Amino acid sequence: MATPRKILTVFGTRPEAIKLFPLVHALADDPRFESRVCISAQHREMLDQVLDIAGIVPDHDLDLMTPGQTLDALTARALVEIGAVLDEEKPDWVVVQGDTTTVMAGALAAYYRKIPVCHVEAGLRSGDIYHPWPEEVNRRVVGGFAALHCAPTETAREALLRENVDRENVHVTGNTVIDALQWVTARIAQEPSLACGLADLEARFSGKRIIGMTSHRRENFGEGMQNIANAVKDIASRDDVAVIFPVHLNPNVRAVMKEQLVGLDNVALIEPLDYPHFARLLDISHIMLTDSGGVQEEAPALGKPVLVMRETTERPEGVEAGTAKLVGTDTNTIVRETNRLLDDGAAYAAMARAHNPFGDGHSAARIADLLASA
Repeated sequence: MATPRKILTVFGTRPEAIKLFPLVHALADDPRFESRVCISAQHREMLDQVLDIAGIVPDHDLDLMTPGQTLDALTARALVEIGAVLDEEKPDWVVVQGDTTTVMAGALAAYYRKIPVCHVEAGLRSGDIYHPWPEEVNRRVVGGFAALHCAPTETAREALLRENVDRENVHVTGNTVIDALQWVTARIAQEPSLACGLADLEARFSGKRIIGMTSHRRENFGEGMQNIANAVKDIASRDDVAVIFPVHLNPNVRAVMKEQLVGLDNVALIEPLDYPHFARLLDISHIMLTDSGGVQEEAPALGKPVLVMRETTERPEGVEAGTAKLVGTDTNTIVRETNRLLDDGAAYAAMARAHNPFGDGHSAARIADLLASA
């Protein structure tokens, strides 16, 4: 039997962990591979929640974050410390996912050692280097030298081909976030206690339509975040809705939302949710308001319309399919489009029933096969 290929999977944030744990599981269960995991802990608490539910124990935990750390300081630390792990492990391939500082630094460290990089969720482009910031540039950097590009959709594949990436190295695999959502939904069905923590809120808001909410993007800090808070306050003045908002740990988000929304009867500001509880929030929500990338993929899988509080999206497939709509951060626009979905049954049904373009739940297996044959 051939010697197993050593694969080092590098990630650091909660969204990366969610999208990579199905692949980590697939690699660990496949005799073709020796699977190793390195985390930067770019998101400490929220990352650990996902690792725990997914049963993943990292081989290397760099714990890179410090209070008030700048992007350049984080990049420098990640580049050096991930590089040291690569020198120790000497993997055959490095796998990264998405668009974070960890992704860019981890891939660059591998490139410096001439270790081939597999980029999961490759080819997403907004066309604006400051939206999302710095993620758009992180993706473009990795796209310039990755040896294997796992594009979630045909649109992402075409974006890479326009950048003259060798078409032999680009493969449409679907998005592993759908694998993860199906996995956790099945787990909750088997063990309802994994996601019972929202029961009190579900009882409190019984009879109301729930609007699930997330907001954390750097480019929305300041005026954009203030506008979002004002929109939530306006929407929550309706008697027939309630907003459940797991508030991101970043103080640029927390300060604004607590100042504007604490004490409102129809708004629940709660701590960040672990993955099973977030899946439950998606399930019970009527609409999702978000500036997150992953929610644009997850919510449509459960038939939930998504209003995207960003000026651009690197996931245009959802907008084109009708599952998502860009509303920006203008208060009046967010309120108007939310009310339209609440009051116009046909408009709501058109979004809720639209085809989800992001995957079928078998993306991790496809990527494992590509790594085995590359």
